[in-house]
Amino acid sequence: MTTIDSSPDRALSASWLSTRWGVDTVRINAMRRAGELLAVRAPGSHEWQYPSWQFDGDGKVKGDVARILAAAREQRIGSENLNAILQRRSGLTGGGRLLDELLAGRVEYVLSAVRNA
Repeated sequence: MTTIDSSPDRALSASWLSTRWGVDTVRINAMRRAGELLAVRAPGSHEWQYPSWQFDGDGKVKGDVARILAAAREQRIGSENLNAILQRRSGLTGGGRLLDELLAGRVEYVLSAVRNA
């Protein structure tokens, strides 16, 4: 079994995830709509792409990411808006994006930002 490349700029299609998980793409799309997976669409595209950073090497949603997705659901923040929040700078004086903070393990900081969005 191949591990997933979870680099911040890589994204996976629903059909790829479907094959990997052995489930129908309908299930993948239901998970996206339920806020269990983060998916975004490029401008002008109709296909959802699932950023690979949300998955561990075995293809499962990382626990910290699941917490962020749950917080976004509680705040009624959709995928597109959550993605925009995660792309924001993490501080006033520079630094990386909130996504970088999440990937570095500073989950509570990112949770706070999502809850206050």
